[in-house]
Amino acid sequence: MSNDTVKIPQATAKRLPLYYRFLKNLHSSGKQRVSSAELSEAVKVDSATIRRDFSYFGALGKKGYGYNVNYLLTFFRKTLDQDELTKVALIGVGNLGTALLHYNFLKNNNTKIAVGFDVEEAKIGTSIGDVPIHHMDELEKIITEMGITVAILTVPAPFAQTITDRLVAANVKGILNFTPARLTVPATTRVHHIDLAVELQSLVYFLKHYGVDEEEE
Repeated sequence: MSNDTVKIPQATAKRLPLYYRFLKNLHSSGKQRVSSAELSEAVKVDSATIRRDFSYFGALGKKGYGYNVNYLLTFFRKTLDQDELTKVALIGVGNLGTALLHYNFLKNNNTKIAVGFDVEEAKIGTSIGDVPIHHMDELEKIITEMGITVAILTVPAPFAQTITDRLVAANVKGILNFTPARLTVPATTRVHHIDLAVELQSLVYFLKHYGVDEEEE
């Protein structure tokens, strides 16, 4: 986010992209105004939470009027740095990595996988989804040359920490970790873990023990 953005709770920060996506859809449909109740229904976040999230940024709406879609869209575009492209490196071009390269976050105008790395000779020098694939030996050199500070990790778990250490040494500040490995990084680097097996197991557990009508606290 912008350096001059007020410090907000991490839970709020994680919801901002949800709000932005819905606002883009509203803008595309020509809608000029939206209430917190409409936002709540669309993003599945209660109205009180939405109003509290928005309150961190000052007066974004008027009571009884709701929120101006164009104003909110412009505000969150600036807050989320949507006008600045963030280049991302993908480490590990296996099945999941290949799927991510084809998807390449097409709905996010400001985020794009710009380069991929692997050790399989058949993939080196090719392009997948228009993204060039390089050998892992070139990791530090290319990431530094391209000024990349964000990486997606989709390698086998036993190699995750070693590669993470190399990414940190190459000045990568953010890692989206799709491996089950718990990574050790310095305080200057942030890791978001996405373990699909754990998420699926959690979903099955909640279905069995809580059903679909109960909300998380």
